Amino acid sequence: MASKLPEKGKEWQLDPKYDDYEFPTIAPTPQNGHAGYTTPEQDAQVHQLRAMLEQAGYTKNLDTLTMLRFLRARKFDVELSKQMFVDSEKWRKEYAGIGVEELVRTFQYKERPEVFKYYPQYYHKTDKDGRPLYVEQLGNVDLTALRKITTEERMLQNLVCEYEKMADPRLPACSRKAGYLLETSCTITDLKGVGISKATSVYGYLQAVSALSQNYYPERLGKLYVINAPWGFSSVFGFVKRFLDPVTVSKIHILGSGYEKELLAQVPAENLPKQFGGKCDCPGGCALSDAGPWQDPELVRPAKWEKREETTDDHAIDNTKLPDPTDSSAGTGAGARGPEDVEPAAAPPLAPHAPAAS
Repeated sequence: MASKLPEKGKEWQLDPKYDDYEFPTIAPTPQNGHAGYTTPEQDAQVHQLRAMLEQAGYTKNLDTLTMLRFLRARKFDVELSKQMFVDSEKWRKEYAGIGVEELVRTFQYKERPEVFKYYPQYYHKTDKDGRPLYVEQLGNVDLTALRKITTEERMLQNLVCEYEKMADPRLPACSRKAGYLLETSCTITDLKGVGISKATSVYGYLQAVSALSQNYYPERLGKLYVINAPWGFSSVFGFVKRFLDPVTVSKIHILGSGYEKELLAQVPAENLPKQFGGKCDCPGGCALSDAGPWQDPELVRPAKWEKREETTDDHAIDNTKLPDPTDSSAGTGAGARGPEDVEPAAAPPLAPHAPAAS
């Protein structure tokens, strides 16, 4: 018989070999398999997974919170969690030819303002629970125009860097401000202006984005608000959700054009950009402000990825190599899709299976 979920978050002993956290480590509400609300069986599975990975030669990213995220993503099946972690670490080591950590240290997205004219996607302040707010607008996406500014490969690399920065320093800063552990984001996906033809034209790129989040950034979605959903979208999701985990379904809210009341119930008006019914109007625009607790020197700490292991300049992204107007290189090889019940990281894209990801 499974152990009963604790009613109150329990203090857990940090192991200095793995758990060097400088932020709160107890989840704010009872959630099965989350820090402070694990059962003895789940605690044992954390130790089992870590031991198996150490035996296989892995030494990085073995902290308890990471172990729990991978275990939750695979319903606490230790063998499946191990394989997911192994695949993720292989990808992290090889991505972009230099590895994820070196990428996030050296990548410069100088074309961001021009890209955002067609595809704004950004973190901006927090929701009422303290989570980072992520906004994605798909109405003006035009890959033909975007390829004259950047490459799809660089767009994906930027997304990877943003995922990494959400994990550190954004989430730790938000946790310090809230006074409890935060591991997920609140996402707003705006479908205003999106029709079937547009969705079809960007399907390949969005599928690659979804694969990245599902396979390598599990358990990062807290809430998802799909706003300005076109006619028929809710019906499609109503069919798809029958195949999803109930926990996943509870995170997803499909809203039409009258979304303001429900959105403002989750996001404080002072944090929500004006264009979505809020009161925030950052100088220079909310999309480029990167405003949030992670900008507060009292709350932020140096990110772990800032600590370079190698000091040579040979391992860096060439940020000056932008595409010619005719360059259409996709660079969307993000790996195979995971199971449909794997949770996207922070911003599940508009793709036929996106809402189906848990």
